[in-house]
Amino acid sequence: QVQLVESGGGLVQPGGSLRLSCAASGSIFSIDAMAWYRQAPGKQRELVATISSRGSTNYADSVKGRFSISRDNAKSTVLLQMNSLKPEDTAVYYCNANTWSKYDYWGQGTQVTVSS
Repeated sequence: QVQLVESGGGLVQPGGSLRLSCAASGSIFSIDAMAWYRQAPGKQRELVATISSRGSTNYADSVKGRFSISRDNAKSTVLLQMNSLKPEDTAVYYCNANTWSKYDYWGQGTQVTVSS
C-alpha cells in the first residue's frame, strides 16, 4: 500500500508562486510514475504534470513554461513548483502515484486559489 499526503496549497495573487509537496509512504519502491492532477468545481479532473521513474517529465499545454515537477530517486517526495499563477489555475490539486502493477494511489488534495 502507498499513502500520499499533499501540502503547500493556499491563496496567492495572480503572477505569484506556490510550491506543492507530496510525501509518499508505505511501499514506496512499488511506485513507477508520479503525477499531479487538478480539479476545479464543476470540471473534470485534469492531468497537470507527470514524472517517470527515470525522471522524464510531461506537462499539460496550459502549464508549460510555468510549472515544474520533480522527484527524488527514492520516490519519497514529488514537488510541483508553480510560477506565474493565473486565476484559471485555481483548483484542488491531487498527487498521484502509479505502481509497477498499474495501480493508482491518490492523495487527499490541496486547495490552490489564485485571486486578487
